[in-house]
Amino acid sequence: MAQQFEDKFCRKFSYLRLSVTDVCNFKCSYCLPNGYRPDGIKSRFLSLSEIERVVRVFADCGTSKVRITGGEPSMRKDFVDIIHSVAAIPRISKVATTTNGYRMEKQVEQWRNAGLTDINVSLDSLEPRMFRLITGENKFRQVMNGIEKAFEVGFAKVKVNVVLMKEHNAKELPLFLEWIKTRPIQLRFIELMQTGDMDEFFNKQHVSGASILNHLIANGWILENRSQNDGPAQVYSHPDYRGEIGLIMPYSKDFCSSCNRLRVSALGKLHMCLFGDYGVELRDLLQSDEQRDALVKRIRAQLNNKSVSHFLQDGHTGMTPHLASIGG
Repeated sequence: MAQQFEDKFCRKFSYLRLSVTDVCNFKCSYCLPNGYRPDGIKSRFLSLSEIERVVRVFADCGTSKVRITGGEPSMRKDFVDIIHSVAAIPRISKVATTTNGYRMEKQVEQWRNAGLTDINVSLDSLEPRMFRLITGENKFRQVMNGIEKAFEVGFAKVKVNVVLMKEHNAKELPLFLEWIKTRPIQLRFIELMQTGDMDEFFNKQHVSGASILNHLIANGWILENRSQNDGPAQVYSHPDYRGEIGLIMPYSKDFCSSCNRLRVSALGKLHMCLFGDYGVELRDLLQSDEQRDALVKRIRAQLNNKSVSHFLQDGHTGMTPHLASIGG
């Protein structure tokens, strides 16, 4: 194995977030409120062979976890093949996906059989009407059925992502806590993040994750230890609950100090950060195995440019127009 990818701040990168499409069929108010809009250029997303090459290089340089993202990744007709190909690469021990869940009930067993080890479902409300208001889709029951189906086919735990919004779901905390009392769900409350297209929405809807944290600590929730290739969530458990709570608070002090993630977009660009100012083209080096060394060299060179922070706390949103554009 080659030397692990590492930046000038001695952060090691064991986790790759790989977008396979920026297309999504939901119209979530904090991401794509007007639905997916093609840029007028017919996008050609990474092919299966290109995906295999980029993941193989990351695996050779210390990556052990790959999260397949979108848009909505299951909209790719070859999604099962992508899972299978990534899972078959040596040294990749975790293959995860983040999905809006609308196809899970019918497909999650295929995903698991192909090698998917971890699953995150975006579910921003437990109230069907609020779910429809946030997502623009009347698919609450399909998503809930999909979560139950994931348990039926053998997933020991399901992570559920909830983006906090002041006027939408901020009052649902008791309902969510009751839901996970008897279910092995890690409920991940994600602080709303400001992107280029969503300044006004952010100012109106942002809820600090600190308010949730204070509630948890006051009610006996205990912080768990973090594993090497875990994502950014601070995870809390409680002796009276089967489920867990994860808090993702990008505006908190030193949020970026433990960063272990790099991102590759569906069009083959390397992004140092979700809120970075640019992407670095990798696709020209994904056309043959003979370009492997050049690909490693280009990635290592760009790691020298990775910033110490995303500077969200200073009002910097980078080039990211919306979260679906490079895989959230």
